[in-house]
Amino acid sequence: MSCLFGYIYPDGRESRGMALVAVLWLLVLLTVLVTVLAKSVRLDSYVSRGTTEQVRGRWAIRAGVEKALALLNEDTQASDTLTDLWCENDADCNDIVLDGCILSIRIIDEAGKLSINTVTKKQLMQLPMMTEDVAAAIIDWRDKNEKPEPDGVEGGYYMSLSPGYHIRNEPFRTVRELLMVKDVNRDLFFGEDSNFNGRLDHNECDGDDSEPMDNEDNILDKGWVDYLTCCSGEKNVDAQGNARIDINKAEEKKLVDSLDIKKSHAKWIVDNRDKGFKSIADLINKNTKKDDGGNKKDDKDSDQAEPLDLTTFKKIADKITVSSDDQLAGMLNVNTAPRKVLTALLEGDEALADSIVSYRKTLNMGMESIADLLNVKGLNVDTFKKIAHQIAVRSSVFTVQCQVEIDSTGGTYNGEAVVDRGTSPGAILYWCEGARFNRI
Repeated sequence: MSCLFGYIYPDGRESRGMALVAVLWLLVLLTVLVTVLAKSVRLDSYVSRGTTEQVRGRWAIRAGVEKALALLNEDTQASDTLTDLWCENDADCNDIVLDGCILSIRIIDEAGKLSINTVTKKQLMQLPMMTEDVAAAIIDWRDKNEKPEPDGVEGGYYMSLSPGYHIRNEPFRTVRELLMVKDVNRDLFFGEDSNFNGRLDHNECDGDDSEPMDNEDNILDKGWVDYLTCCSGEKNVDAQGNARIDINKAEEKKLVDSLDIKKSHAKWIVDNRDKGFKSIADLINKNTKKDDGGNKKDDKDSDQAEPLDLTTFKKIADKITVSSDDQLAGMLNVNTAPRKVLTALLEGDEALADSIVSYRKTLNMGMESIADLLNVKGLNVDTFKKIAHQIAVRSSVFTVQCQVEIDSTGGTYNGEAVVDRGTSPGAILYWCEGARFNRI
């Protein structure tokens, strides 16, 4: 007898063979299913572990930001310097052991950078690799008109691009918005440290052979992001936390009582503010004396208006303001600004920038008033008046960078926040997970 599969033996050997084949195929199928299931379980395990690490990293970063806010709020805030607890504090900021991870924190004073919204073209020209046309384009981006600066561009240029976009014609909202400005590229913005590891790698010192653009000088040059900000601010209060006196609005009696100055000085302030003082340095003029010899309200006081002397100005400088705003935006802290930023502020005067750095190192608490700059060797009244509206000695806004290393895998998570301690207990203005920055 025959069939499709061949001869069937009377003793049933063919049926037993078919059963064996079926069993073998079933085993193969089960093996495949088990393998696929094992891979799926392993993949789910990896995903679950990754999710757990992500959650752990996220909350560790948040803990770091809260830790930074606590350190900032502990600061006396009479002045902010590079020796304060928030700046030099390895014990509280580095290698913090948490559950399953290690946290490190870096706090950066945003007021240690030039404000992109108040910096002048001459100051911009002091930045590395800056050109006249790019500086003009930056000014055009933030101004409120469609009249281009010499060598600059306005909205028509940006709309002609593909794809086109609108010019801001308002203050920058983030410093990374600079990348939208004509001819600003990532090399200029981020500098030579293309991978943000804080080290000079081979591709960062090989000229034009590979990205990024570099000059092969064996020095890791920083980009504009390290010199510019749009977040800096100072709370409009004196060293004791008291609201400053607006010399454009305060009555004569309030000036005398609140500032403890002579009536003749208060009268001069009131008589000379018709057009409004643009800066507290406007109290210094060609008739200002170094010292009036008395400096007491009852000494030689009269109803005759008398210009303030430098001694009186220095005494009240931290107590006065020309703005009624609670927060003064765009101020540069001369206690924390690095040498290159100070050089740009001074439009290229490196010697004077060095003098400021040297002078502030001699002070335990740093400069406690911008008038202290008048004590710097080589800094005259004219230079002080030129920069007084841009400078401060304390800060409110800081960037907090957090780096988390997971114990089980060695993976790292980064996060960055911009915080304002000028509000109580402190506000988070900006938050970014996965931020790129040099290793802490």
